Amino acid sequence: MTKGKGILDNLLVKLIIAIAIGVLIGNFVNEPIMEVISTIKYVLSNLINYIVPLIILGFITPAIVSLNENAGKVLSITLIICYISSIGASFFSYIAGTLIIPHLNIVNDAANAKKLPELLFQVDIPPLMAVMTALVTSILIGLAVIWTKSGRWEELLKEFNNMILALVNKVVIKILPVYIATTFAELSYEGVIVSQFPVFLKVILIVMLGHYIWLLLLYLIGGAISKTNPMEVIKHYPPAYLTAIGTMSSAATLSVSLKCSAKSKTLDPKIRDFVVSLCSNTHLCGSVLTETFFVMVVSQILYGKLPDVGSMILFILLLGIFAIGAPGVPGGTVMASLGLITSVLGFDATGTALMLSIFALQDSFGTACNVTGDGAIALMVTGIFKKVPGRDGNPPYKGDLS
Repeated sequence: MTKGKGILDNLLVKLIIAIAIGVLIGNFVNEPIMEVISTIKYVLSNLINYIVPLIILGFITPAIVSLNENAGKVLSITLIICYISSIGASFFSYIAGTLIIPHLNIVNDAANAKKLPELLFQVDIPPLMAVMTALVTSILIGLAVIWTKSGRWEELLKEFNNMILALVNKVVIKILPVYIATTFAELSYEGVIVSQFPVFLKVILIVMLGHYIWLLLLYLIGGAISKTNPMEVIKHYPPAYLTAIGTMSSAATLSVSLKCSAKSKTLDPKIRDFVVSLCSNTHLCGSVLTETFFVMVVSQILYGKLPDVGSMILFILLLGIFAIGAPGVPGGTVMASLGLITSVLGFDATGTALMLSIFALQDSFGTACNVTGDGAIALMVTGIFKKVPGRDGNPPYKGDLS
């Protein structure tokens, strides 16, 4: 932790406090005060929705362009595995959700909910473009830069990525606690929170169990591909797992991850360092597993039903792309995919705010799953290129890792 910063500077702590304040306010305020709170939430929601397409352009496009910097078979294979792992975790979560969520006694009580007062005023901030337009634009511009080898645009996009990341940290993250507090104040005022609080606790525990199951599967596959004992990798990862819980950031945990993976005798050094570094921003299996389950729970709570199959399949396939382009910072996955939640699943402002809230409550464990899973990806890539040290007399790896 940076010198001079205390526990109140931790985003998770801020959000927990915001939720508590919101619930208390919603239970005791009168209608005129709730009018003010709802108006604040409306303005903040518009601002966040305005920024979402910029986040997509700022994260996805530079991620595509960056592929040109390290072009090679190892890079391509690693990214393909990352995508498969992400959508695999999402589909696993979706199947589990369809089996489990109907039995969680989630009751949509919208008919008996207390009606929210009218807004004092409305300030609409239309986004520059629709979410899907931003996604398609990001892909096309990224590919065009690669095809034309435009150095100027490549540098420009790197700067734009830094600008949008600063926008997320300086604006979105700053207003997020207030936005969350106002959302929970509304939910509390309506009477939704008290009845559903036990459900939130159950969901978080279920998702954590899902993380461990997915990690077990990844390491078993990694062991099968490399024909080595996966315990030789995973046994070194507890320090990285615990660090990720504390930082809530794959990027911030990278140095510890590299130290942990370096202790393994079955990972080729060059492949190991390259893959673990790359995966810190492209392999977010724990985060997407969590997000998939949570959108289903929130949909059941607020709208009285699970999203339809077609919408969920499209959401999962696109979420895998967004996960590769999302930053390895706290809440990066759900921030980058807010547009999908609204455009594909049809969530309103209350739904997205509730998603942000419960996602943040377990983000530490999702990040820890992401980081620990990177070791399994390194094991798979090592096995695919048959560069397991000491096996079949393999020499050190000499492929294209530049």
